[in-house]
Amino acid sequence: MKWYLAKLIFRIICGEGNHTPQFDEQLRLLYAENEIHAFQKARILGDAEEDSFLNNDQKPVHWKFVDVTELYVLNELIDGAELYSRINEEEDGDAYMKIIKKRANYLHETCLQNTFEMIKTT
Repeated sequence: MKWYLAKLIFRIICGEGNHTPQFDEQLRLLYAENEIHAFQKARILGDAEEDSFLNNDQKPVHWKFVDVTELYVLNELIDGAELYSRINEEEDGDAYMKIIKKRANYLHETCLQNTFEMIKTT
């Protein structure tokens, strides 16, 4: 048995779908006997996680599983190993940097808050 990293793609359709196409790329960790077993598990997982619900405007939202687009064997789990990399091209580099810094600061504050809450309860 080995660990695999699979990329699952979902299409998000709001209302009648008259909007800019949206896709959610998810990286999933799978434990499987071999590559084909990992691929099959990823597809089963994607199919099982399709969803439909009403948004705040009471319009239907559908998450449709598209397929598995990438699969990597993780020969060993190493602290700090790169699992995924994606290069983005952004129209406004400064705005992108501000968003990244804002997200990082929020994550840092949340981690600190969770740590303090854990300490208080012990």
